[in-house]
Amino acid sequence: MADHAYEPAADIAGDIGGYLERHRAKSLLRFITCGSVDDGKSTLIGRLLYDTKAIFADQLDALEADSKRVGTQGQSIDFALLVDGLAAEREQGITIDVAYRFFSTDRRKFIVADTPGHEQYTRNMVTGASTADLAVVLIDARKGVLTQTRRHSWIAHLLGIRNIVLAVNKIDLVGHDQARFDEIVADYRAFATSIGIADFVAIPISGLGGDNIAARSEATSWYTGPTLIEHLETVPLDVDAEAAKPFRMSVQWVNRPNLDFRGFAGMIDAGTVVPGDAVRILPSGRITSVAQIVTANGDLPRAVAGQSVTLTLADEVDCSRGNVIAASASPPQVADQFEATLVWMDETPLLPGRGYLLKLGAQVVTATVQPPKYALNVNTGEHLAAKTLELNAIGVATLATDVGLVFEPYADSRTLGGFILIDRETNATVAAGMINFALRRSQNIHRQATDVDRAQLAALKNQKPAVLWFTGLSGAGKSTIANLVEKRLHRMNRHTFLLDGDNVRHGLNRDLGFTDADRVENIRRVGEVARLMTDAGLIVITAFISPFRAERDMVRAMMAPGEFIEIHVDTPLADAEARDVKGLYAKARAGELANFTGIDSPYEAPEAPELRIDTLALSPGAAADLIVEYLIDSAD
Repeated sequence: MADHAYEPAADIAGDIGGYLERHRAKSLLRFITCGSVDDGKSTLIGRLLYDTKAIFADQLDALEADSKRVGTQGQSIDFALLVDGLAAEREQGITIDVAYRFFSTDRRKFIVADTPGHEQYTRNMVTGASTADLAVVLIDARKGVLTQTRRHSWIAHLLGIRNIVLAVNKIDLVGHDQARFDEIVADYRAFATSIGIADFVAIPISGLGGDNIAARSEATSWYTGPTLIEHLETVPLDVDAEAAKPFRMSVQWVNRPNLDFRGFAGMIDAGTVVPGDAVRILPSGRITSVAQIVTANGDLPRAVAGQSVTLTLADEVDCSRGNVIAASASPPQVADQFEATLVWMDETPLLPGRGYLLKLGAQVVTATVQPPKYALNVNTGEHLAAKTLELNAIGVATLATDVGLVFEPYADSRTLGGFILIDRETNATVAAGMINFALRRSQNIHRQATDVDRAQLAALKNQKPAVLWFTGLSGAGKSTIANLVEKRLHRMNRHTFLLDGDNVRHGLNRDLGFTDADRVENIRRVGEVARLMTDAGLIVITAFISPFRAERDMVRAMMAPGEFIEIHVDTPLADAEARDVKGLYAKARAGELANFTGIDSPYEAPEAPELRIDTLALSPGAAADLIVEYLIDSAD
């Protein structure tokens, strides 16, 4: 049974209301533990929970039982079991997921994230670090600075964590040797300085034995600095610094309960606001002023960073979810091209040119990523040439968004500088990113207004612009049917242009190969050309394999509603291969032609095309007639 001399604070049971009120007034520090596998991160958190009496008696009883059954410390308490909650974690003695735990002391309350040490779970470490104010980097005193120590320190620094604690753990296993401690601190300082970490606090600890966690250890009498909890209680927070910055609030919700009230709800990201303050709505740039600061407990005379409020404005302005309300005299920037640092978090590598969803706060836009400028070697800080980014890779790349994004550099604002990339097909988060700066050309290049618009050009041709997008396997008959469609439209005096895959690769796209990344860029360029042609009032006919749904959807998004008509020329692989007019399938089967769709590169068939042409049931002529009929009907 647990030692029942171990008791949590008595006022939890005696005066829970007073206990909660005292906690509400305390400052909150979010921090992470990170480092290499088996450095003792989970054990340290378990010890912190134990020493701050954040464990109840029944939990302690269960911990003692679990320690004897699946623990790694024999008959002693295995503190790691308090946070290693997954069955796989307990079986392997490692951390896989991010575990969050709350505890408090008399001076401050804490939320700690236990992050995985294994390289394959680096993406989980990024998740934990994204909201942290401080990082405790653990090092096993027996092993010293390891690869994951460097990787996690890099990521913590990239994510803007400026408070670093170097916890040299398991100091008891090296005989509490000061020379070994000093050697590790010197090694880490040399690395930290090289990546821009200006300062850190080094503490010799034993997570299992409790040395220098809550109380000073007599075994390390040579150490004169604070205990870990003393340092966590006194480290300065950035709350005051955020409040001193210019006002920013991302609009998360437009509150319109009735005709007489329209408020804009969100958490204040930075600064202070009072009624009467002049504000600017971004990205539109419209200026107005704050009328009220509304909360559930009544109107406020003033609100500061970290508070969730609803603002009403003096004027009827266009403002919706994703917009940013900011101080009018010093607003954030708006741009559509950026340099950003990316941490790739998906097993599918980055496909340059592919459209990903970019989510920054409440803003969601489509973004394309150019080939990386370089990838980062976390061991040496070296910049490495890279065509893509693999799982857990860190690199710098240029991004372009389809509309202007309200942002600030990540170094100035985590909230308006940090984003995630989402795969449009799977909805998986594939990367975390930090904006470094906007490209100058994004601010110098503006759309030129013209007096003759696309509607007038289409009216001159007496037709509705459209894109007939033929997709299917090689040999399916796309080009044959597309050519027949154009001939029929020509006889009907329609103005058309046929973009054929092979023809385009002789000129515009002659520099592209057939890798997945090159296929993405091929379709992006063709989509841009097709969009310009629809602006001219043309009916554009395209015949491309276009194997990936994401890129076909990207082109659809470029067009006006109803202009993109996806036509799946559906031919079974065996029949397409049997035709093989160009002999390409034979070369692919022989290994002479790599990345060939249907053989060693996938084809993602449309899920809901406007038209599906079954070439086994329809002749090319009949298919062309069906397509022309659909086009004419859709134009009416």
